[in-house]
Amino acid sequence: MNPLLAAFETSYFLDQLRPDSALWNAVGLTVGISVVAQLAGTLLGLVLATSAMSRRRILRTLSGLYVWIFRGTPVLLQIVFWYLGSNLLFGFEIIPRDLDLGIAIISGNVLAGVIALSLNEAAYMSEIIRAGVLAVDDGQLEAGLVVGMTEGEAMRRIVLPQAARLIVPGLGNEFNNMLKTSSLVSVIGVTELYQNGQVALSQGFKYAEVFAAVACWYLALTTIWLLIQVQIERRLGRSDRKAGERFFERLFGVGGARRTYS
Repeated sequence: MNPLLAAFETSYFLDQLRPDSALWNAVGLTVGISVVAQLAGTLLGLVLATSAMSRRRILRTLSGLYVWIFRGTPVLLQIVFWYLGSNLLFGFEIIPRDLDLGIAIISGNVLAGVIALSLNEAAYMSEIIRAGVLAVDDGQLEAGLVVGMTEGEAMRRIVLPQAARLIVPGLGNEFNNMLKTSSLVSVIGVTELYQNGQVALSQGFKYAEVFAAVACWYLALTTIWLLIQVQIERRLGRSDRKAGERFFERLFGVGGARRTYS
């Protein structure tokens, strides 16, 4: 038997897969951070996308500058900056030690992680949203203006609903990435899924078993999301999906309907 496989303790690996209260809390924190950061990033991305398409040069410039900075620097650096450097740079407390929302208390490191991930995600979502809007025929906006709508109303009522069919797949892929990128907040002490695995390492130093179990949990989360994403895209009638594509073919990126040429 391969000595590496012999050293792998299956029973310990299965124990790490078995959920306890700490693991459930870590999974919940991973999902919670990802959902909030994605929602905030998408809303800010919408503002950036509309600014990038504005007739005002100052808005286009500011939007472009934002995207350049946040896409051009590592998200890990941004997370550490917001947690350790933002209060010092701006001279007042942007990230409190704890934030009391009344129904819950959010620790400062979690808040810093959410802010950093949200701001970073906005730079990517702005480009996805802008591409989706630009893919809609210009005549749709002009038709709205002809019937008396303002440009903003035509954008909200006519253009964005059509662009959503193109935006949602990209948004879904970004959330899949967010579930994994959220592991970076472990560097500022947030006990999410990856950090929970690090804690488990201190108890037995079984690196292969612990990290394999953590990988399985991430695979479970991303697979569940893919199931949800497929259903959302079907609801929206995404037209460029291959007719014969099944879930497992989409999951593994193989098979599916073949394009034929005459």
